Amino acid sequence: MYLYGASGHCKVIIDIIKSSTNKTIEAVFDDAVKENTILGIKIVDFKKNDNYKIDELIISVGKNSTRKKMVEKLHANFVSVIHQTAIVSKFVTIDVGTVVMPGVIINASTKVGKHCIINSGAIIGHGCKLNDFVHISPSASLAGNVTIGEGSHIGIGAIVIQGISIGKWASIGAGTVIINDVPDGAVVVVNPGKIIKINTFL
Repeated sequence: MYLYGASGHCKVIIDIIKSSTNKTIEAVFDDAVKENTILGIKIVDFKKNDNYKIDELIISVGKNSTRKKMVEKLHANFVSVIHQTAIVSKFVTIDVGTVVMPGVIINASTKVGKHCIINSGAIIGHGCKLNDFVHISPSASLAGNVTIGEGSHIGIGAIVIQGISIGKWASIGAGTVIINDVPDGAVVVVNPGKIIKINTFL
């Protein structure tokens, strides 16, 4: 299999694959190659990949909007990986390209979309819906029946109470407690959460 994006986020995904699967990482592609290897895996300029038959691929880039752009321009067999220490209910569905990191808990009846990042120690309650390209940061917690719109980022240690709906491409600051629904593009900080800006690029 292959990864695309030789960043710090890539290092965590390499660790997940090596510790929790029997898959072999053939190479890491990147658009701006600065080093020859990353954690012992060779880095290859993506524009010079003619000799590679890409059978399985994960986009190893942390920024949600960049992942989406990369997915839209690539035609690949995207796969997901789950760290062996994650606790994922058998009643959870996880779509392609998503990465579940160490210590994550995902409870029953939750649906996780494509190319999401569920970062270390995050807790996802029952009945949640995470749309495509969402990033749940380390130690963030979603109570039951929370919906997160496409591309939204939930910051480290943030808390979202039960039944809340967060719109598309919103950004929830580190440690923020969300007690009300959040509209598309909103940037929310402090406790309880306060909208400080609405991004209009959507």
